Amino acid sequence: MESMHTIREELRQPAQDLRELIPDVLKGHAETAAAAMREGELTRGVKELLATVIAITRECDGCIVAHTRGAVQQAVTRQQLAEAIGVAIAMNGGPGTVWGPRALRAFDEAVAERSQKA
Repeated sequence: MESMHTIREELRQPAQDLRELIPDVLKGHAETAAAAMREGELTRGVKELLATVIAITRECDGCIVAHTRGAVQQAVTRQQLAEAIGVAIAMNGGPGTVWGPRALRAFDEAVAERSQKA
């Protein structure tokens, strides 16, 4: 299983290439995502947990990396993430038990990265 850092690096250049080819589409997506993730009745941390659970369900490594990093930035705890992963497992069964640990690993990597920068 690849590290989440490797996956993030793997996707970096193709994502930049795509952004050059369809800038309006990706700009629109970024604006929608920013609007959805703004603080409201739900905190940004809760929204990152929701996004992580959806990423687990969709089996999207890039999404898992992005939203576990977002969760760390929003001071989500490892226990909170674990409980959210439990919901993903309950809703997805076996695949949740494979993709959930990937999300936990991505979260742990993001925490370690953040503490190295501090």
